[in-house]
Amino acid sequence: MKAIVIEKFGGPEVLKLQEYPMPEISGNQVLIKVEAAGVNRPDVFQREGHYPAPAGVPSKIPGLEVSGTIVKCGPDVVDFSVGDNVCALVAGGGYAEYVGVREGQCLPIPEGLSFAEAASLPETTFTVWSNVFQRGKLTAGETFLLHGGNSGIGITGIQLAHALGSKVIVTVGSDEKGQKCLELGADSYINYKTENFETVLQNEGVDVILDMIGGDYFSKNINILNPEGRLVHINAVNGTRVEMDISKVMTKRLTITGSTLRSREYEFKKQLAKEIQKNVWPLIEAGKFKPVIFKTFPLAEAAEAHRLLDNGSHTGKIILVR
Repeated sequence: MKAIVIEKFGGPEVLKLQEYPMPEISGNQVLIKVEAAGVNRPDVFQREGHYPAPAGVPSKIPGLEVSGTIVKCGPDVVDFSVGDNVCALVAGGGYAEYVGVREGQCLPIPEGLSFAEAASLPETTFTVWSNVFQRGKLTAGETFLLHGGNSGIGITGIQLAHALGSKVIVTVGSDEKGQKCLELGADSYINYKTENFETVLQNEGVDVILDMIGGDYFSKNINILNPEGRLVHINAVNGTRVEMDISKVMTKRLTITGSTLRSREYEFKKQLAKEIQKNVWPLIEAGKFKPVIFKTFPLAEAAEAHRLLDNGSHTGKIILVR
């Protein structure tokens, strides 16, 4: 098969289309003929040498989410059959013509979605549902602050929180991106290049914050959380070392948590997939949540897709297609 291979760590130019051995499947795995694959920030980290693939996963092929058609099933597969169209969360290897994955990490494609749209769903829906609604325990009527509203995580978090009855505030890098977030259901936005979100929200307060920035955002997040507030970290692009005023955590009874998804055990991902099919898929089929595709690229142009992702000018998902 053909696959995008990381020849060496570095910039987008290290991504090369090459011949690569077909995946071998067994047990409860399925083999998917990939029609589309999502492009995500962790793919960049892997390309740069900062996010190694787990054991047993193709270490040179990035890609954490795909859609396509099952062409082969292992002997222990019970929920899917050859010919089923699915999207799947994979631990790597998605930038390829075929990928193998355990069946519990697959989901049927929601009614009416294209392969490209379906490929944009797994990484963000798994991440948002796990961190915002499970760990962050966001409920209707609460105020939710999402840093990076124009990202793939952002557009998913905005729509799901809005659909389930929360007030949504986002931080973005331009007014144009902010307006797009408002169109998706955000109640307001803060342009972090012209405003300090801590100053804007100091009198309003928020209940749940999803943060992928870290660094100096940490203390600002703590300061604006309401009593019983929850701060959830999924990345820390501005730094992992922070100072904390423990007294504020105690007096406001705050919860500080976070997670990574790629290395989580199979049973967790399997159960998470079931919850997403139960809680998120009906919102998609009812038109309350829609995938937002910024641009698609042929698989062979993965380097150009990464250049666009590095640029950060997009709102929505970048997808590789056959």
